[in-house]
Amino acid sequence: MNNIRLIRNPFAAFIALVFSVATPASLLANDLSDVEFLNSKPASKRLPFSEIVRVDNTLYLSGKIGIDPKTGKLAEGGFEAEAKQTLDNIKTTLNKHGFDMHHVVKCLVMLTDIDYFPAFNKVYTQYFTPPYPARSAFAVKALALNSLVEVECIAAI
Repeated sequence: MNNIRLIRNPFAAFIALVFSVATPASLLANDLSDVEFLNSKPASKRLPFSEIVRVDNTLYLSGKIGIDPKTGKLAEGGFEAEAKQTLDNIKTTLNKHGFDMHHVVKCLVMLTDIDYFPAFNKVYTQYFTPPYPARSAFAVKALALNSLVEVECIAAI
């Protein structure tokens, strides 16, 4: 009888029980056998993240900004030019790995000024057609390299 302890905090016991039942062993073991990191060169050598991570039939694209690949600088010409280059970069990344914009099912749009929202919609509809991917958009304080827009996507293959 001396080896039996009474649980004094029923909430803690409940949390421990739920965690032990609801957490598959594969998650605890960090099983990445169904994960593929897709990178093209030279981008993969100079950036500390993957361009695309494939998990089963889902692609997770890192956020893209409007860097012109010819100059290595943000596209010139204002917000619409930068938004167009951003979506061109997404399209190019998908194409390099054998996919296209029709695979995109969700976009996350970050704008440095929410007033850019109508202009972004104008550009966006040049790259996507109905039925459009699901999308979220919000304003942020700042983006890498002082970009005005960044877009992150999820695609189904």
